This record gives sequence, structure tokens and C-alpha cells, in this order.
Amino acid sequence: MRKVVPGPCPVCNTEIEYIYQTEDIPYFFGLLIISTRCPSCGFRFVDTQLMEHAEPSRWEFSVVSEEDLSARVVRSMNGTITIPELGVEIAPGPACEGFVSNVEGVLDRVERVVESVILWAEDEDERGRARALREKIASARDGRFPVTLVIEDPTGNSAILDDRALVYPLTVEPDGENEGQET
Repeated sequence: MRKVVPGPCPVCNTEIEYIYQTEDIPYFFGLLIISTRCPSCGFRFVDTQLMEHAEPSRWEFSVVSEEDLSARVVRSMNGTITIPELGVEIAPGPACEGFVSNVEGVLDRVERVVESVILWAEDEDERGRARALREKIASARDGRFPVTLVIEDPTGNSAILDDRALVYPLTVEPDGENEGQET
């Protein structure tokens, strides 16, 4: 189902279209994708929400082979992605967008940031660390460097859709700080 709802842009007040689209992902809940873009000021918004009630959760997935790169990843605008072996943390911020991708797409996003560091860093040492990280990402893609993809989402609207993915309840403090996972 796709529904288009007109409304004001929250930045410049221009009339824009908000698109609400549902998707059915096999072996998973229905998903609502909300998106908009303002042609006047460039404001963009994308988020994903599960169509069923979800609890705060922590998802973990071991990436040990090239086949693992195709595991589906759903990240809401509230999800924090970490890849501990790479020292990567992608935390939500004011311009954070939700997305539906796969593990390879997440690695592509990280690699684009690393490429920017290589191009724009003023310090050669920083560029060297970025090049080393780029090599680790390439090794992870080839299945030569195992990594763990972790998503923590206090809204429960993020997931890693693979039979081998582990999910744990996430304890969330009232002020939004994560106290850790329960096992």
C-alpha cells in the first residue's frame, strides 16, 4: 500500500508530499516506510517502522563469509549500528535516516565515509588509519576478516533478517540511556 499525504515542510513551510508505503518482507513483520523530500530547501526524511509492536532490542550477526553479505538489514532512525572489529559506530543524530539494505550495503556506507577521510584528512597518520580500515572492510567482504554487525534500537524498529541473527531484549533507561542487554 502506498499513500501520499500533503503537508508543510518542517524547515521552510513549503507544501510537500509525505509518502507512507508498506512493504511485506518475507519471514518478518510488515514494514512502514515514511519518506519525503522538499524541492525548495532540500529537507529529507526517511524512516522505517515495524507494523507490529516491537520491544527495544539488540541484534547481532556474525559475518564470516561472502554469503553473509546478503542478510537483510532494517535500521530505523533510532538504531545504532556498531561493527566492533572495525571500530565503527553509526549513532543516530539529527539528520539520521532509516533504511532497508543488506550487510554489504552497510559496509558500503562505512566505506564511503572512510574514502572521504582518505581524500580530506590533513594528517597523513589519519589517512593511513583510514586506508587500513578500508583494507579490513575489503577483507570482511571477501570472508577473510570476520566481523559482527550489531544494531541496538530502543524503539525495536530495527532488525537483521537472517536465521543466524541473534536478538536480545534491550533495557532502556527513562532518559534514553541504554543500560545494556539482558540475556
